[in-house]
Amino acid sequence: MISGTLFVFVLLCGVEAGHAGKVLVLPGEYSHWHNMRAIIDALVDRNHSVTVLVSSSSPTVPHTRKERFDFNVFKVNTEKEEANSVLRDMIHLGTNDTATKYKGDFMVWRVISNYMAFLTDISKSMFHEDLLHTLRESHYDVLLSDPMMLFPDLMAQKLNIPHVLSMRATFAYIAEQLCGQMPAPPSYVPAVALQGHLTDRMSFIERVENMLLYIIHTIIFPLSMKFTADKLYTEILGKPTTMCETIGKADIWLIRTYWDFEYPRPLLPNFKFVGGLPCNPAKPLSKELEEFVQSSGDHGIVVFSLGSMLGNLTLERANTIASALGQIPQKVVWRYNGKTPETLAPNTKLYDWIPQNDLLGHPKTKAFITHGGTNGLYEAIYHGVPMVGLPLWGDQPDNLMHMKTKGAAVVLDIDSMQSKDLVDALKTVVNNPSYKESIMRLSRIHHDQPMKPLDQAVYWIEFVMRHKGAKHLRVQAHDLSWYQYHCLDVVAFLLSIVALITFLFIKACRCLFRKCFRKTRPDGKAQKSKKE
Repeated sequence: MISGTLFVFVLLCGVEAGHAGKVLVLPGEYSHWHNMRAIIDALVDRNHSVTVLVSSSSPTVPHTRKERFDFNVFKVNTEKEEANSVLRDMIHLGTNDTATKYKGDFMVWRVISNYMAFLTDISKSMFHEDLLHTLRESHYDVLLSDPMMLFPDLMAQKLNIPHVLSMRATFAYIAEQLCGQMPAPPSYVPAVALQGHLTDRMSFIERVENMLLYIIHTIIFPLSMKFTADKLYTEILGKPTTMCETIGKADIWLIRTYWDFEYPRPLLPNFKFVGGLPCNPAKPLSKELEEFVQSSGDHGIVVFSLGSMLGNLTLERANTIASALGQIPQKVVWRYNGKTPETLAPNTKLYDWIPQNDLLGHPKTKAFITHGGTNGLYEAIYHGVPMVGLPLWGDQPDNLMHMKTKGAAVVLDIDSMQSKDLVDALKTVVNNPSYKESIMRLSRIHHDQPMKPLDQAVYWIEFVMRHKGAKHLRVQAHDLSWYQYHCLDVVAFLLSIVALITFLFIKACRCLFRKCFRKTRPDGKAQKSKKE
């Protein structure tokens, strides 16, 4: 009896192990890594074997640390500090409006040149035959990637394994539409603009602007890729290709937003919303931080963070902000690692790092001052905290415009705001109950899902592994030319038919007219003209 039970136990263990797969991960950096890390941990919890493929120059992926998963580190010539500088410059490109045009143009050329040199270095090591041979011998079932770093789509093609993308950035909008073939009617789906002022309810002038933005994106994006990434993609693959073509072959796109954030829009079957991956219930604060929070009394606290990539604010901006924070009755927990502002008030405490999710989940938190990064926005939505937005770059203006439109945020320009503007904005979101009501409505929508975002992400990765891909969810639009996609060839054919019918009808009418109205003699013969 015991041996029989043991046999059944071993058999069940074997069945469980049989469901486990091998996942290769090419992660992004900075906050992108935090999203990817949440998925990796969930996959490991389900007994999947995970290997993170990362370069030795990675500035934020901790590849020297012992983890529950494996790191496969390929050596590159670029140093970690240099890679960090190149990536930050590329992300911040175009945000410095104080530069002169000449200096700005030179800066753009320098940043792009450094970035291309960095990508070339990465590609040479990533696609070295020895590494490719090792990866092929591992027989991975799926590749999970964040396209913040290029080439994961090519790696999936080289290894002949399915590809799952996890993304959310300004690039994502353009990639979704041009590479993923996501339908985007310009009449109500706003394009990404640096100002982030377009919504799904546009006036005629705004629709004109939106249409122009779509046209610009459609022209500029492929053109810019042609002279940058496409060259590397063609060189690596050994035949003409484009980045858009290869990324469009992804089986599943995991989009890190949800309908609590997005405007209603068409969605393809291989696009899945998984917004709020890192969100969790709040954990207890440290003793020191809890005492500071509790000392706020009935006024509560304000949480302030501009993310991990800002670095130091200018002292002038920091003084403006600190002066404003000193004028509100709430206590303030401010993530800040620059020089201490001269106007810092006793109600404000500075920290190099803060447990942001746990603070936002604290019952005394009244407002969140944020730059508009997706992770921070979703933690605020998850815990129901209204926001004051200070967007800096990238998708942040667009992100915060969504929150403003939905009544959950007040948005300011960090470069031009005065202390009074920030004070007024904080008083508005704290004292006006409509902001709390709006963010709680979004929070209820976020929590009212059939599956948690993280479970959703893991399910679709496992779905791809079980079915060796998800090509049955991929629309035929990928195999159509641009004129076929817009049915311009059909329109031209139908117009030709109409033109031909019209031409024949006119010719027939003219002949009939001549036959019916020609003059005839009494004997019935046609009368000749005077010339004849």
